[in-house]
Amino acid sequence: MLASSTGASASPDPAKKGEQLARKLVKRAEADDAKWHLRVFQALADISDGNRAAGSQGHDLSAWYVGTLLRGAGYDVTYQEFEFTYVETLAEKLHVVSPDAREVPVRLMTYTQSTPEGGLEAPVAAVPEDDSTGCEAADFAGGDYTGNIALIQRGACTFAQKQQNAADAGAVGAIVYNNTEGELNGTLGGPDAARIPTGGVSQADGRALAAAAADGKVVVNLEVRELQEERTTSNVLAETRGGDAANTVMLGAHLDGVSEGPGINDNGSGTAGLLEAALELARADRHGKHENKVRFAFWSAEELGLIGSEHYVAELSEAQREEIALYLNFDMIASPNYGLFVYDGDDSDGVGAGPGPAGSAEIEAGINGFMDRAGYAPRGTDFTGRSDYGPFIAVDIPSGGTFTGAEGVKTPEQAELWGGEAGVAYDPCYHAACDDLDNISMAAFDANVNVIAHAVGTYAWDTSPVDAAVAKGAKEAKSKSKSLTSPSPENGAEGEHIHGGAHAGCGEVTE
Repeated sequence: MLASSTGASASPDPAKKGEQLARKLVKRAEADDAKWHLRVFQALADISDGNRAAGSQGHDLSAWYVGTLLRGAGYDVTYQEFEFTYVETLAEKLHVVSPDAREVPVRLMTYTQSTPEGGLEAPVAAVPEDDSTGCEAADFAGGDYTGNIALIQRGACTFAQKQQNAADAGAVGAIVYNNTEGELNGTLGGPDAARIPTGGVSQADGRALAAAAADGKVVVNLEVRELQEERTTSNVLAETRGGDAANTVMLGAHLDGVSEGPGINDNGSGTAGLLEAALELARADRHGKHENKVRFAFWSAEELGLIGSEHYVAELSEAQREEIALYLNFDMIASPNYGLFVYDGDDSDGVGAGPGPAGSAEIEAGINGFMDRAGYAPRGTDFTGRSDYGPFIAVDIPSGGTFTGAEGVKTPEQAELWGGEAGVAYDPCYHAACDDLDNISMAAFDANVNVIAHAVGTYAWDTSPVDAAVAKGAKEAKSKSKSLTSPSPENGAEGEHIHGGAHAGCGEVTE
C-alpha cells in the first residue's frame, strides 16, 4: 500500500489533524439527521412497489437521491453501470403432504431453478449429518435420492455445491436447513450454478423433517419460483476533490435492498450513516485540505451476491488497487435487537475465516478504541464474506467496519451487555416486508453514525498505523518467500511449487 507522499509538507502532524477533524465530525453527524435519509428511502420504496431492489425504480431513485446530494456538496460523483440478473420472488411454499399435513416456512435460494406453478411433490431424503454435509458426492452414496427432494444441513461449502451434488445423485429438489438457530436465507451465487429447485429452512424445521423421514416416508410439496431477467444498475461513487489520490480511503455501504421490503435497516441504515458523514465532511472541510482522498461507495446488487462491489474491484487496475489504503464497510447498523459488532481484523476471537489482510487488525483496534472510549462495549464479528468487504479482502486491501446483526439470535450474555431480548434475532424483519422505519434502533444507529464520522475524520488525514502494518506484512511476506524459494533439499532448486502469499477471499456469501 502506498503511503501518502505529501505527509511531511501538508501537515507537521497528520495524526493530530485527524483527531481534530474526527471530533468535529462526531459532534456534527447526528443520527436524527441521518434518519431523514431513511425517511426518503421509505418514501421511495412506497412509490416503487414497496422495495428498493437493484434494477428497480426504488433503487434507481435512491441512487439519484444519494448522487444528487453528494454532487451538490462538492464531490466528484460517478454512476458505475453494470449488467446483472434481476430476481424477484414469485412463490415460497413448503407443504408436508404426508404422513401429517402441515406448512413449513421456506425461503428460496436466490438464482434457484423454479418449480412448476403449484409445486413439486416428492419424498424427502435426508443426507446424513457430518462436518461437511452434502459437500462431496460420497455423502449421497449411502441413500436413494433419485426422484426425491434432498434434505441437507448447511455448512462447510456453498449452497450451490450442495444442490449440485444432490442433482448429480438424482434429486429433483433440495432443501438446506440451518446449522444454527434462525431462518436460512441464501444465494446460489448466480443463475449458471442452479441445477434443481432449492430452498432454505430453519434448523428446527430441518431436523424435524429429517427425524420424520428416518421414521418413515415423508412426502412434501415444494414450490419455489423466481423471476429472473437481465437488467442494468449502478454503483454510486463519490470522492473528494482534494487529498492524495495515491492514498485513497474508501468507505462503503450497499444501497440496494431485497424485493420483499423497503430495506430500511438492510441497508438504508448503512447508506444513511455514510451519506450523513460524507455531507458533514464536505461542510467541515470545504476546501479539501485533508491529507488523503476519501471515496464513498454506495453499492448495488449486494443482495444478489456482492455483484456491485465485485464489479468495482474487478475493474480496478493493479495500480488503482494499490492506491486504496483501506476499505471500511457498514451494512445493517441499526438492527432493532442490536449487537455492537466490529469486524475481527486480527482473528483474536478465533472464529471462522481468520484475520483480514495486513492492516485490518489496526482498523479494528481504531474502531474498538473509539467505541470503548464512548462506552459502547463492542464485540468482534467474523469476516464471513457476506458483505461488500469480501472483494476488497480478496485483493489484500485492509478492511473493517461495523455490523449490528441480521438473522442471528441474540444470546443471554449479549442481552445482558447491550439490552434487548435474548433468544430473538438481532433483526426479526431481516429480508422481510417489515424492514421499514419502525425496524431500527436509534441507539445502535447513533453509535454507528459516530463510528463512521470518527473514521472519516481520522483517515482523511492519517492512515499511518494501517500503512505501517501493511509495510511490515509485505516485508515479512517477501522474507518468507525468499526463504521458501532458496535452494534446499525440501524446496528444490527452483522452488516452482511454492505459491506466493495471495490472500484467498472469504467467498462465503453462498454458504
